[in-house]
Amino acid sequence: MKAVANEITISGVRVHNLKNLSVSIPRNRMVVFTGVSGSGKTSLAYDTIFSEGQRRYFETLSAYFRQFVVGMDRPDVDLIEGLSPSISVDQRGRARSGRSTIGTITETADYLRLLFTAIAKPYCPDCGIAIEAMTPERMVEAITDSWKGRVVGILAPVVVGRKGTHKELIEGISRRGYQKIRVNGKIYNIDDEIKMARYKAHDIEVVV
Repeated sequence: MKAVANEITISGVRVHNLKNLSVSIPRNRMVVFTGVSGSGKTSLAYDTIFSEGQRRYFETLSAYFRQFVVGMDRPDVDLIEGLSPSISVDQRGRARSGRSTIGTITETADYLRLLFTAIAKPYCPDCGIAIEAMTPERMVEAITDSWKGRVVGILAPVVVGRKGTHKELIEGISRRGYQKIRVNGKIYNIDDEIKMARYKAHDIEVVV
């Protein structure tokens, strides 16, 4: 059987009840295997295609990592071409929530999140300026250049939209030596009498 670039080509499968089967499966398409019980659907999908895809992925790992994992045997097949490393989702798997997807169930989404974090260039959603890492010295330089001749305060949020008087929190901030806080947009000395309604949401920031 001749291999085609956009197909998975399988020749001479002899897994379980499959007798020298050869088949071509299109890539980037949804493919369904149907047949009566015992016709070899699972043997082809899981024990051949997925098993070989998983084995190829395992072989890409470092020798150090592979020593901790039980080796995987190659399925009884003459040739498999066009097959990428594969994942498998058991048909009995239950979605953990209404927001679960193939990506979250297989944890593929976690790796994609790491990938996008590593390669993405983030921008501020408010001003559109690119966000980049800075040394403390570069931060001071950027602030002094942008706010020359003006008083600058750096604030750290400790409460965002939370109800309560937050008395104990403010006392703890005072014990740590901070002198000023901003409550709902207004600056206070830490020793001022600050009245906050218990059942209203408040924002508290420490002037650092």
